Amino acid sequence: MSDDGPHRKRIGFLSFGHWSRGQGSRTQTGADALKQSVELAVAAQEIGIDGAFFRVHHFARQLASPFPLLAAIGTATSRIEIGTGVIDMRYENPLYMAEDAAAADLLGGERLQLGISRGSPEPALHGSEAFGYVPGEGETDADVARQHTQLFRAAISGAPLVQADANMAGGIGRLAIQPLSATLPERIWWGAGTRKTGVWTAEQGMNLMSSTLLTEDTGVPFDQLQAEQIELYLDAWREAGWERRPRISVSRSVMPIVSDIDNAYFGREAGGGDTVGYLDGGLARFGKTYAGEPDRIAADAAVALADTILLTVPNQLGVDYNADLLRNVAEHVAPAIGWSPATSDV
Repeated sequence: MSDDGPHRKRIGFLSFGHWSRGQGSRTQTGADALKQSVELAVAAQEIGIDGAFFRVHHFARQLASPFPLLAAIGTATSRIEIGTGVIDMRYENPLYMAEDAAAADLLGGERLQLGISRGSPEPALHGSEAFGYVPGEGETDADVARQHTQLFRAAISGAPLVQADANMAGGIGRLAIQPLSATLPERIWWGAGTRKTGVWTAEQGMNLMSSTLLTEDTGVPFDQLQAEQIELYLDAWREAGWERRPRISVSRSVMPIVSDIDNAYFGREAGGGDTVGYLDGGLARFGKTYAGEPDRIAADAAVALADTILLTVPNQLGVDYNADLLRNVAEHVAPAIGWSPATSDV
């Protein structure tokens, strides 16, 4: 891992891992999406980018089972952080996930940065219930997600969870899951969609992962609303008395237009602003795409407060195009927000 310290400004990419056989798609199958994800992570590390993050969706032509992918990237790279943004905890078996996460983390030299949350709207109706996780009476699926999270975090921390079988040799006391990765508990992030959830995240001692949308709207620009969420999170973190310094990420769509092909793909998005719409039955504010001359993101209030910026990439345009996009961000955009390439590998 880089020796620049844990809180230098970092930049990573965030891929949704879409695939389709549509015209122009260079990611036609699930196998393409997985293999290209590894290839892009390798390219990003060579460029000096700090992180490779992946969105998890179920019942869709997108990446769904993160740990085989994270383990593959961990063995193909040496420095880059490897993460999720986010895993939907409604779907997860907490103990099996704890074993998978620890194994993938150890294979990669303890570089996982796991973003988890209640999840987002999805194409499946009651999809997590099909996985066997049905809310109890008076509970919501959000309650299920938080219960799974609590057990998962206890498991990766080495809590003794299951009584040993006295009939087995040495069977006394209680057992923890194995293997364990000692530092993984400090590398769990919660994807918070509101200011209130940001405060809850701090109270739980998790890092904050904030996206390109918030499921609330107060009329102020998106970056200012997100900056308010971050400030409230930091206040709550200090009030909770946690000793370590937390990490904070925000996601942005940044499309530097430096070539004719960039202009063909994204030129029409230049100069756009925030949008407001309905999501999950309420108002939501969506952040704008930074397309065009690549100096506008430096004025983003939330970017200034976060230590990690995740850049959403159009993965179906292929590895070569996205590597060029990341290279252009590193050269033309990142220095304006205080970023410089990592200086050393493990």
